[in-house]
Amino acid sequence: MDILNFDGLIIGICTFLIIGVFHPVVVKAEYYWGTKCWWIFLVLGVAGTIASLFIENVLLSSLCGVFAFSSFWTIKEVFEQEKRVKKGWFPKNPKRTYHK
Repeated sequence: MDILNFDGLIIGICTFLIIGVFHPVVVKAEYYWGTKCWWIFLVLGVAGTIASLFIENVLLSSLCGVFAFSSFWTIKEVFEQEKRVKKGWFPKNPKRTYHK
């Protein structure tokens, strides 16, 4: 007889980790590729959304959904990161030119 259900806890922990992984990904992606990498996150988001719709396991489906919408949010964050770099909050890539 199962008394405890850990699915919610696992989803919460994994959500925290997924969001935590995306922060340095945003910083590195903007540093090396600028905002032109946004479409990669769009593709990842669409793939995660489709996977979430077709996976029957609630835990895995939820995690795919979290991954998908974290990818969509990253599109916005890459453009915001460019603004933060221009303000001097993060280092500029010396091999790239930045437009004002």
